[in-house]
Amino acid sequence: MERKHFIKIIAGTTGMITLGSFNKITDLLEEQDEKLPVIFMGHGSPMNGIEDNTFSKRWKEMGKAISIPKAVLCISAHWLTNGTKITAMSQPQTIHDFGGFPQALFDVQYPAPGDPTLAAETANMIKKTSVGLDHEWGLDHGTWSVVKNMYPLANIPVLQLSIDYNQPLQYHYELAKELSELRKKGVLIIGSGNMIHNLRMVAWDKMNVPNYGFDWAIEMNTTFKKYITDKNHQALIDYQKMGPSAMLAIPTPDHYIPLIYTLALQDKEDNVSFFNDELVAGSLNMTSVFISNKAMTKPLVKAPHQNDSSTIDSIQH
Repeated sequence: MERKHFIKIIAGTTGMITLGSFNKITDLLEEQDEKLPVIFMGHGSPMNGIEDNTFSKRWKEMGKAISIPKAVLCISAHWLTNGTKITAMSQPQTIHDFGGFPQALFDVQYPAPGDPTLAAETANMIKKTSVGLDHEWGLDHGTWSVVKNMYPLANIPVLQLSIDYNQPLQYHYELAKELSELRKKGVLIIGSGNMIHNLRMVAWDKMNVPNYGFDWAIEMNTTFKKYITDKNHQALIDYQKMGPSAMLAIPTPDHYIPLIYTLALQDKEDNVSFFNDELVAGSLNMTSVFISNKAMTKPLVKAPHQNDSSTIDSIQH
């Protein structure tokens, strides 16, 4: 029996494996040779977390297309802090950090466990700064709206790493590189935000127009993908130098920073592919990035462009 299949059987049987118990099991097997991918998710509206639309369908497919992770570590655009923190509780709460949405969205609970041991080990892994062990935050919608679609059984530990909003993008890029060993330990790292995220310019009358984007948004979606494909990370870190279109796409960097975390974790052997590559309401995009050194076990099937989401993320930063 191949090692990765054995691990999948164990994960499916126990429902959850802690970092310590997983390592004890794998010590009996050959050295781990599979490195999990890194994913940047364009999360968009919180409603994507409960609607059955193009975007949520891709997230569901993604959960089935990659190897079962031991844990998920998410860098969400919606946890901005002074300093860097990581959730370290055994049972993180589901945070409803938005307003003006239907009650059904506030009723969502995603009871995935945390992993205090993994949180402490991750904090110790980061040398660039002191990482605080947080017991108050939980899982905000940048995390649970995506992860609950990927792993609906909520049986995989989920942690969040905060974004120190006082630091420049180069700082975040360098910090993220220190997380690279987690990919070899069975941890799926997800950056959750949006490359293009200008809520003030949303074309509300174009909400239901598929793949609708302003000229500057179309330009930047193409430009960002080119730099990502070319592995030109420095250009993406220095996005202010790209001109007026870039500043319209990124009026504030909160939703862009998670992309920088994922790019920093790209190795020279990794390939890049895109999914949910669509513009929404003129000034937003859902373009997402899959970074891996191997193909997905079940390739994503490209579907016709459509946008079933009826509400745009109303969080203001």
